[in-house]
Amino acid sequence: MAKTKNTPKANEEKLETESEEMEQEVIDEELINESKSDTSESMKNELSAERDKYLRLAAEYDNFRKRSAKEREMIYTDARTDAISKLLPVYDNLERALKMECTDDAFYKGVDMIMTQLKDALGSMGVKEIPAVGEPFDPNLHNAVMKIENPEFGENIVAEEYQKGFILGDRVIRFSTVVVAN
Repeated sequence: MAKTKNTPKANEEKLETESEEMEQEVIDEELINESKSDTSESMKNELSAERDKYLRLAAEYDNFRKRSAKEREMIYTDARTDAISKLLPVYDNLERALKMECTDDAFYKGVDMIMTQLKDALGSMGVKEIPAVGEPFDPNLHNAVMKIENPEFGENIVAEEYQKGFILGDRVIRFSTVVVAN
């Protein structure tokens, strides 16, 4: 071990060196703290941005899910409406057959039973007949083909129905073809 002299000048130099080292440590510590606060602030900003991205993605997914469900429901309703529309000429023909005079009671009863069964099937699918005769004319439900003068009916009241109209929920499958009075 080498002996160092404890001279005042050596002590002074030693103190200066230690003081410089302490200043440098304080500066380094301040830089570290600044760096930590900058890092902390940037981390907070980055976390906030990622949170916003997540919330937007979750909202987009929720909207997509709702839109897909709505589209599926519309496709299902369109398919039901199309199928029911294809059955309506059968309904019309059975209705005409029931209006005709028939001497064979068994035949007439068979056609009547088929018509009842078709009405029940349509009813179970949610299809309803649009009320027409005696009702006020509604262009959203009725298709007027003629206007007549008839004192028995009021203004814009349906007097006759040529063809039944049908509705499924709030969707018109077929408009009623009607004659409007006065």
